[in-house]
Amino acid sequence: MYHSIDHRDDDPHLVTVSPRRFERQLAWLRARGLRGVGMQELLYAHGAGRADGLVGLTFDDGYADFATRAVPVLLRYGFGATVFVVSGRIGEHNAWDSDGPEGRGPRKPLMTAEQIRTVAGAGVEVGSHGRLHVPLPDADDDTLRVELAESKAALEEILDRPVNGFAYPYGRAGDREVEAVRAAGYGYACHIAPETASRHALPRTYVGESDGPLRLRAKMLRHELLRRSRI
Repeated sequence: MYHSIDHRDDDPHLVTVSPRRFERQLAWLRARGLRGVGMQELLYAHGAGRADGLVGLTFDDGYADFATRAVPVLLRYGFGATVFVVSGRIGEHNAWDSDGPEGRGPRKPLMTAEQIRTVAGAGVEVGSHGRLHVPLPDADDDTLRVELAESKAALEEILDRPVNGFAYPYGRAGDREVEAVRAAGYGYACHIAPETASRHALPRTYVGESDGPLRLRAKMLRHELLRRSRI
């Protein structure tokens, strides 16, 4: 689970990985015979019994640096990925981090509609991260439905193709939110550490700037143990 790939000046929320560190992390995967893919590809491969050697790479929020810094490196390594976009903030900035009551993080530009189409054309899967990046467990039922339905529809209009994946903002989701995502027509959803893993509550592991070879190895082992214990 990545967020922003950029040079790090001020990053209190720890969402930024420097381009140099990011490339080293991808090189570490490739040196171990692993290939990064988008979540839809990973799920298809898993269903067909062909997921060995594949690692799902996800990028939350849809930062502009995903298009300018992450995608060129991914393509150079022959890797795929899924980027989860906040549909109501396209072409704007990360207001949830920089304008909120705890928003002390830097303003980061988000991808434009054209950049979203460009990365999709490069083979990146585009999924939804909600309409305004609100914590869904705190939303009432009507807001929850709007966040899920309108974000899906907006992205499908931009891409002219179905949007199948969702990532819960802040990694927060209970039974109500998981069922709502399923009912909204998403084929899968990414969580962080769900109590029970499922296709609509897939566990992920955070990757940050401090993750070198030893930490990456430890995180992969920990993720596999957690995944097995929660399915």
